[in-house]
Amino acid sequence: MKPVFIQLQCTPGRTYAVADAIYALEIASELYSTSGEYDLLMKIYVDSSAHDDIGKFINEKISSIPGIVRTLTTLTFRAF
Repeated sequence: MKPVFIQLQCTPGRTYAVADAIYALEIASELYSTSGEYDLLMKIYVDSSAHDDIGKFINEKISSIPGIVRTLTTLTFRAF
């Protein structure tokens, strides 16, 4: 399993509703409120062979949540 980090920019005033929706889907192993351009940072784990489908996963499971304006995905390759 590989960790993937996804930053979420939310519609103003919708961050808590987005966080609640993510928790309801049970897809995030960790979810943080952050400062800066993005409002939330989530960590998910994907099967190592599923990296090709991560875009589809994000579009279907995450971007479809009402209140998400933009996402930024960071794939991981190696732990030090």
